[in-house]
Amino acid sequence: MERAELGRRIYEVAHLTGEFTLRSGVTTDHYFDKYRFEADPVLLDAVAEAMVPLVPAEVEVLAGLEMGGIPVVTALGRHTGLPCAFVRKEAKQYGTCRLAEGAEIEGRRVLVVEDVVTSGGQIVLSTRELRALGADVREALCVIDREQGGAEALKEIDLGLLSLLRAADLG
Repeated sequence: MERAELGRRIYEVAHLTGEFTLRSGVTTDHYFDKYRFEADPVLLDAVAEAMVPLVPAEVEVLAGLEMGGIPVVTALGRHTGLPCAFVRKEAKQYGTCRLAEGAEIEGRRVLVVEDVVTSGGQIVLSTRELRALGADVREALCVIDREQGGAEALKEIDLGLLSLLRAADLG
């Protein structure tokens, strides 16, 4: 599926109309529900397939951020054959007590994977923690860059942003 068609399909599936309250408290009559395209296995598979060429050749592990990055990284791993790590917002306090579950990240080139990037805040936090655990993180890859400051925030921590689509590509 071509990128333009992919953007159109994501918009059709994820754009909702009605009455919605945003995190900011503002009420709006439209909403983009990113989990809708992630929950559509055919569409998610097409998204992952289109993301494959964006994965840098040196990457050894794909690291999906909780929660939206997990289905994306799983589908992408299927297409690349790369092992995946599932990154929590904070390490759990029981069991393995790990921040990143799944593939080992220490000493490996890791690509952070996210569904949608707005401000980039969670990627910045998670990247700092992954680096502290010994991961070599140089880029983040997302399905959609909303172009609301995320790339600039990542640049401040020496992290490049790769994106399949931008907000303008939807619809």
